[in-house]
Amino acid sequence: MQIAVLTFEGFNELDSFVAASILNRLKPKGWKAWITCSADTVTSMNGVTVEAQKPLEFAREADAVIVGSGIMTRAIAQDTALLDRLQLDPARQMIGAQCSGTLLLARLGLLGGRPACTDLTTKPWVIDAGVRVLDQPFHADGNIATAGGCLASQYLATWLMLGLGTREDAEAALHYVAPVGQKEEYLLRAIGVVGPFLQPPAMLAGA
Repeated sequence: MQIAVLTFEGFNELDSFVAASILNRLKPKGWKAWITCSADTVTSMNGVTVEAQKPLEFAREADAVIVGSGIMTRAIAQDTALLDRLQLDPARQMIGAQCSGTLLLARLGLLGGRPACTDLTTKPWVIDAGVRVLDQPFHADGNIATAGGCLASQYLATWLMLGLGTREDAEAALHYVAPVGQKEEYLLRAIGVVGPFLQPPAMLAGA
């Protein structure tokens, strides 16, 4: 599985790096999450500069896409030339957005009337875009998912692993990154949050 983690100038490190790190635990299974950027290098909201692993256009061919957030998302949402480089297709891709990344999904017309999750800062902007914002960390409808709150990035990663892989794959990756002494708690919570939004739900309950 090839996954584009969209990472723009002013990005939030937790959104991009946590999700990418969890997903890359499945590299032995042929998975690869790539930091995918609109420029050769981007600098985070806290001054961390990274090199793009893939150009923005890679998102068109990826099996899945995570749209990260950052302090410049409102400006990016108005940059039609940049958005035109994204031609995402929920008919063949799983597409998730983190926090202010939800605003970009709205701007791209991908929410299609769905309610969505986002962070508290971005919430009024997403509402202004005509989207009903949910007071919960994660929501998915078909191949579109949104998450609110930086640490909810684990739920987007879990959604992709369960949707494109197996429960065993997801549990192995989550078990590795979860805190010692709380691993079972973290697994149950992540799968419990995401599972009801995937088909068939019974499979996710371990039945």
